[in-house]
Amino acid sequence: MVILPAIDLMGGQCVRLRQGRADQRTVYNDDPVAQARAFKEAGAEHLHVVDLDGAFSGKPAHADLIARIIRECGLSVEVGGGLRTDEAVEAVLAAGVARAIIGTRALEDEAALGRWVAKHGERIAVGIDARDGFVQTKGWVETSAVRATDLARRMAALGVRTIIYTDTATDGMLGGPNLNALAELADAVPLVNVIASGGVSAAEHVAAIRALGRPNLWGAIVGKALYEGAVTLPQLLAAAR
Repeated sequence: MVILPAIDLMGGQCVRLRQGRADQRTVYNDDPVAQARAFKEAGAEHLHVVDLDGAFSGKPAHADLIARIIRECGLSVEVGGGLRTDEAVEAVLAAGVARAIIGTRALEDEAALGRWVAKHGERIAVGIDARDGFVQTKGWVETSAVRATDLARRMAALGVRTIIYTDTATDGMLGGPNLNALAELADAVPLVNVIASGGVSAAEHVAAIRALGRPNLWGAIVGKALYEGAVTLPQLLAAAR
């Protein structure tokens, strides 16, 4: 498995939101580039970046900053947040990201997503955020009537090869991932790489994901636990190997 440390950008700072709430914000670093460099020095090869301002406003706000992170830190970076138009997707891909993560738009406009996948292939990923098995959109503000597994199957049929699955009830709570939901999603799309997000905060959580025995559970995103010292990146990387 791959471990992806998370950097959530808001107002040019590295922050974390408790369960996606803008009014529950903690600032961890005023310099996201320095934070990315620290992750690289600790052994990271991959980075998960969320443009929170983009997620809430509907258009990317940090393309230049993300380009700097890629240029100066040499990490494979995936980015989500506000990628709802052709221009937004092209902007982050031009910044050099490995994968652009489509969230709300994947649910609302599958034709557009299919167009992007046809053009950019594996550089287009889909983020599925769910609570109690149902997809949430627009920065977790709205809950749809669509089951996460059904959306994942539709995305796979369009050619999507990476899905970032966030269980919003566990995100930022440090209580461990929703293993049943992860297994269910991985089984729904066996040919798609699934990256787990939400609740992963200890080496044993990574071991538990691996123990599910789903070869397409490709990676795990870790944020708050790293910032608060609950676990170190080398510990997580060792568990992932």
